[in-house]
Formats: sequence, structure tokens, C-alpha cells
Amino acid sequence: MGSVSLKIGDGTARFKKRASLCSSAVNLLMIFSVLTTNLFALYAFTHQPNKTHQLLHQTHNNISVQVSLILSEIDSTQKKVAHIQKELLGYESIELSRPNIAPELRMFLLRHQLPLGKDSRTGITTMVASVGHSCQKSIDLLSKFMSYKVSGPCPDDWSLGQNLILKGCEPLPRRRCFSKITPKSGLQPFPISLWKASNSEKGYTWSGLSCKNFACLNAKKLNRDCAGCFDMSSGYETQRYVKVRGKNDFLLDDVLSMGGNNGGIRVGFDVGGGGSGTFAARMAERNVTVVTSTLNIDAPFNEFIASRGLFPLYLSMDHRFPFYDNVFDLVRAGNGLDIGVSPAEKLEFLMFDIDRVLRAGGLFWLDNVYCYGDQKRNAFTQLIERFGYKKLKWVVGEKSDSGSQKPEVYLSAVLQKPVRV
Repeated sequence: MGSVSLKIGDGTARFKKRASLCSSAVNLLMIFSVLTTNLFALYAFTHQPNKTHQLLHQTHNNISVQVSLILSEIDSTQKKVAHIQKELLGYESIELSRPNIAPELRMFLLRHQLPLGKDSRTGITTMVASVGHSCQKSIDLLSKFMSYKVSGPCPDDWSLGQNLILKGCEPLPRRRCFSKITPKSGLQPFPISLWKASNSEKGYTWSGLSCKNFACLNAKKLNRDCAGCFDMSSGYETQRYVKVRGKNDFLLDDVLSMGGNNGGIRVGFDVGGGGSGTFAARMAERNVTVVTSTLNIDAPFNEFIASRGLFPLYLSMDHRFPFYDNVFDLVRAGNGLDIGVSPAEKLEFLMFDIDRVLRAGGLFWLDNVYCYGDQKRNAFTQLIERFGYKKLKWVVGEKSDSGSQKPEVYLSAVLQKPVRV
């Protein structure tokens, strides 16, 4: 604050001096205020925040430690659960570095990069092979199955492969060898082949089977659906589905008439029938295509069904059906669905898979399904009711011609799948 000159007589100098003194005092006061303010600010921004920062840092460290402990406990629990699941399911990835792994099995299971890189449609970059997870429990048998000369003849070990399938090792790995060629002589053109299948024993594979000819097979009861079922000329097989022997037997034409709506019956699936393909043959006579799933248990079922000009599917009942949803107009189940023989949980999974491949409005034919006790039959009835199927026909009856000391109870039914929203 400088001096102000005000000329009033000779008092000018006196006023200038007083102004200078006042200005200096004000300047000192302002400097003191600035210094004091800065000191308070320095104290506020250096002393208190440090303590707060330390508290926040300590709290953050405590939280981090707690979170780490929780995550570690979760990881440990997940590992324990996974270990328990492996023990219960028998599931474990196949360790390819094990010394007893066949080189061909190792080659099949390795990831193979696509030669042109990423596929633009699927987004995949590698080809991954698949085998059933239960193969791990039969790794020695699987390695034996995969031991062969590359580009040479495959070993005659179809029974070994089927044994693996029955142990849950399904699907089996592919092999790079040539399967044994069995000359097919005496084959007839379709539809003559339906009832004049080749009966030349040389056209079938008999290794691993107790019977070596059809005469032996026809003298045995191989399963509930196959007693003399390879006799295409004079046995009961020629009358099945067109003549009834009891109230549990349904005529084929009667069943087909129940599915007359919405296109009728055009394509069907015979689930684990275990027979020689007679159901599919009768359906073929009515221009209905049927796929028959069966294994070669005690007989060359697949080869015989094919010799009749029909479609066999080499598949166990434990395998998910290799069909898309809602594709069949009719599904028939025979002895492969015997109630009480299979565990309740497996039967439930099977029923849901049957429901999956059967279209809405399609027919589910239970053909002489063996009921092991009233309790099992009631449980199965409750399972059927869960699906909401319409009961077009339902018959429970006894049979005394099954070779047992007392009559056995069988269920036959025709059910219609509802339309679900």
C-alpha cells in the first residue's frame, strides 16, 4: 500500500508517513495470516490423512487375507467334491503318458489341429476324439482293443469290443485297420429278403458265440423276445404281430390305427428288442421304416437283421440315442425295458430319452414288458404318469409259458405323447 499525496498546506508529508506505517502493518498481518493458513493446511493434509491411510491400508489387508482364505477353502472343497464324484462314478480322464496305453489309443485321443486353422462355421480349431468315460475303468481291455497293425487286418475281437460296451465304454474309439470280410452269400432282394434271409452259416460271424449255426440258436431261448426267432419258415416268428397268443399281445394293424392322425406312422424305433428284426419286417410290409437297436448277445443279431434288408443299430441301452429330438412316429420297447431288472434311476434316464426322440402325438408301444413285482410295476406306472401320456390301451396279464414255476406278470400298453407347451 503506497503513499497517497494530498496537498493541503504543509501537512502533506505527515499524511504520507502515517499511510506508510499503516500499510506495513497490514502487510505483516496478511503475511502472518498466509503463513498460519499454510501451516494449518500442511497439518491437515499431512498429519490426519496419514493415520486414515494407514487404517484403510490395514483394513484392506485384513479383507484381502479373509478373501484369500475363503477362496482357498472353496477350492479345497471343490477338489474334495470332485474326488468323491470320481470315486462314485469311476470317472477319471485317461492319462496318455501311462506306459500301458496302446500307441494307437494315444494317437486317437490326442487333440489334432485343423489343417486350415479355425473353422469359420463352428469356431473350432482342433478335432477332439471321444470315448466313454467308463473306459478309464477298463483301460487294460481298451488298450488291448487298440493294439493292432495300422493299415493291416483288424483282430477278430468283436466280442472284446462288445464286452467294453457292456462295461460302459461307449462309444468305442475308431481304429485304423481293416475289419474282417465275411462273404455274404444267398442274399435276397427286398422285400423277399424279409422272410428269406440268408441262412448260410458262412455269411455270419460266430467267433465268441457258444452256438455256431442257426439250428443251435433256434433250439434255445436267447431272451424273452427270442425263442426260435431265427426260424423264418415254421416257427412263431412268422405269426408275431399278426396273430395273438394272449391278451398282452397286440395286433400290429390295431396299434397303427391308433396313430392315424397327423401323418400317421411313417418311421419307428425298436428299442433294445433283442429279437431278429421281425417287428421291423412287419412294419416294412406296411411301408414304415424302423430302426432296430440291438447288440450281439449270444447271437449274430445285427448281421441277421441286415440280411433281411433292415436297419440294425449296434447300440446298448445305456447309450444316448443318436437321433435328433421329436423324429419318430412310434417307439416300441420290449424286453430291453424289463421293469425291475434295471435300476430305477437308469430306467428313468432311458424313459426321458425315449420321450425325447418321440414326436408329439406319436405312439409309445410297451410290448410284453416283464414286471418284477407289484412295487416295481407301481413305480413304473407312476413314472409313466409323470410324462402325461394318454393311455390308449393298457393291459397287465400273466404268462405261464416262460419256463418259470409260477406265472410272471407282463405289461403291454399303447401310449400317446402329449403336446407340451
